[in-house]
Amino acid sequence: MAMRAQSAGPFALGTFSAPDGEPFPGLLVEDRVLDLRSALDWAPSDLRAVVQRWEETLPLLHALADDDALGWRPLEGLRVHAPIEPRQIFQSGANYRQHVIDLEVAHRSPDDPRTVEEARKEIAAVMDRRAAEDLPYVFIGLPSAITGPYDDVVLPTWAEKPDWELELAAVIARPAYQVTVEEALEYVAGYTIANDLTDRATVFRRDMKAIGTDWLRSKNAPGFTPLGPWLVPAESIADTGDLRVTLKLNGETMQDESTEDMLFGVARLVSYASQTTQLLSGDLVLTGSPAGNGIHWGRLLRDGDVMEGSITGLGVQRTRCVAEGTA
Repeated sequence: MAMRAQSAGPFALGTFSAPDGEPFPGLLVEDRVLDLRSALDWAPSDLRAVVQRWEETLPLLHALADDDALGWRPLEGLRVHAPIEPRQIFQSGANYRQHVIDLEVAHRSPDDPRTVEEARKEIAAVMDRRAAEDLPYVFIGLPSAITGPYDDVVLPTWAEKPDWELELAAVIARPAYQVTVEEALEYVAGYTIANDLTDRATVFRRDMKAIGTDWLRSKNAPGFTPLGPWLVPAESIADTGDLRVTLKLNGETMQDESTEDMLFGVARLVSYASQTTQLLSGDLVLTGSPAGNGIHWGRLLRDGDVMEGSITGLGVQRTRCVAEGTA
C-alpha cells in the first residue's frame, strides 16, 4: 500500500520494492521515486548505507531531487517498507509529562488515600524534578520488532493488553559517543515515525516485583514497531519541539499532542544515550509517546483495529491489527 508523501522539505527517503522485486533505497519527491542504487555512483544496497555517508551524500540528494531527466517511477504500485534497518534501537520511557501523569494515576493502588487531583499534582512535581536533574529513562529495543508502515501488526496470543505508543524517532547519521547536548543534533540525519507497541500486561514482572519492568517481553514481539513511512532529513524539520503527534484508532483520535510536552528533547536524549554506549549510523532514538494510550482510554488493541499515525512533516503510517493465527 502506498500513500501520498505528505512530508516536509523538498524530498524524503524510503525503502521500496516493486512486486516480486528486491527492496531498494529510494529518493522520494512528491509522488515519484528514484532508485538510489543506480542514481548514486557507489550503488548503496540499502538506506543505512546512504545514512552512513550522510554528510557527503546530502548535497547529491538535493541535486538528484531537482533532475527531472532521471529514471523516476511512480510511488503508486511500489511497496513501502520500513525506511531503515537499524542495528540498535534506543527507546525513551516516561518522556511526555501529561502521559506519565495519566499512567501514574491509572496505576494507583486501590488504597491510595490521595484524591486524583492530589495524585496528579504530586506526580507533576516529580516530572519537573526529573527534567531539572537531567535524567532521561532510556532502554534498548530489538530491530527484529520493526515492520513496515502499512504492514499488518500481528497481536500475539499471549499479549493480553496490547497498546499503541506513537513516537518521533531520530535516525543517527554517524557514530556518536559521549557527545554533548549542544552537538548532539549534528549526529542526527533525519526523523521518522515509530509506533512502539506495548503489552501492558507484561510490562511489570509479577513474579519478581523488585526487578521492575520487562521490556523484552512487553515491547519486542515481531512487528511491534511499525516504522516510517519516510526518513525526512533533519534540515527539513524546523523544530522537533513543535510537532504534532496524532494517532487515530479506527478513525477516532486517541493521541493528539505536541512534542512541546516532552521532558527531554531529541538533543538531550541522544546525548544521554551516548554517554553510556556508542550510537551507530542508522540507529534509532525513540523519544517517548504522549498522552492518549489505550490504557488511559480503557480500550486496548484487538483483531481488526486500524491505527493511523502521523507526525507533522513526516507522513502517515497505517497499520491493521491481526490476531495471531488469523493473518
